[in-house]
Amino acid sequence: MTDSPVTDAAAEAPADDALAIETRGLSKAFGRQRAVADVDLAVPRGSVYGFLGPNGSGKTTTIRMLLGLTSATDGQARVLGESMPERSRDVLPRVGALVEGPAFYPFLSGRANLARLDSGDRSAPSATRRARVGAALDRVGLGHAADKKAHAYSLGMKQRLGLAAALLMPRDLLVLDEPSNGLDPQGTREVRGLIRSLADEGTTVFVSSHLLAEVEQMCTHIGVMSAGRLLTQGTLDDLRALGAHRVRLLTPDPGPAREVLSRLGLAPDPVGAAPGTGPTHVEAELPQPGPSPESIVAALVAADVRVRGFEVAGASLEDRFVDLTGEGFDVAG
Repeated sequence: MTDSPVTDAAAEAPADDALAIETRGLSKAFGRQRAVADVDLAVPRGSVYGFLGPNGSGKTTTIRMLLGLTSATDGQARVLGESMPERSRDVLPRVGALVEGPAFYPFLSGRANLARLDSGDRSAPSATRRARVGAALDRVGLGHAADKKAHAYSLGMKQRLGLAAALLMPRDLLVLDEPSNGLDPQGTREVRGLIRSLADEGTTVFVSSHLLAEVEQMCTHIGVMSAGRLLTQGTLDDLRALGAHRVRLLTPDPGPAREVLSRLGLAPDPVGAAPGTGPTHVEAELPQPGPSPESIVAALVAADVRVRGFEVAGASLEDRFVDLTGEGFDVAG
């Protein structure tokens, strides 16, 4: 292991044009502690990639390496087909980022803060600056507060202003670290809609978040980090498919229903409500391979079990996260 990035190998390795972000063996050590170890990211262009992991799993350190904010101890990183950090001057103008919370001049207005940031971008034409700043503020719902001093902004408003800063110029890649931090439910929905619209326009969005329900609703791909390592990555559907499927049955005959499910090789959950108190939900894990849903329903009906409702549900993202990491999700992360 060396104390600086492996630049020669990174420069020689062929880039995959289908990937917006690609890393090979990306690692970061602080003294003897390895914060990130051998991470191989593959973020397809045009995707919304959810980067998940509990507090201290290495997500933010990985993001900082991708953006050239800290050097890797080992490994290679390519962003938009270019080696990082060697090609950062060419890459970063095409990347919008919100990392570890936005910081602004407190006694300048939101509009003035964005204008100062935009003036520091060599690729941003000054003639259209005012229009771009106004459009970015409107897009994140801050048009009404554009001339309010930043120190008077709430946490959620500052987060929106950070998003606006990332959107001042058209971007090929948007990197967002906890973009919904401090937002109320309506603001969270608006950010989700914004991310979807950006993806529809062709922007790749790489989003680190602890809000599993939000990630499930907006992401096309998922990567799961734990203890500095990337445990798995792939499409959201592929990740769900790896988990156990469950049969969920609504019936006023829970006892006979459990007997039928057990006979078919399923393991029903412990008894819930007592028989005779109305329809009861009976759940059981469906083994793979196992009986088809149609054959399960047919066996229940043949045994005179009254079926009021039936479904086979895949594992949720939270279920898969717990399966992979062996721990609950740290919502403070």
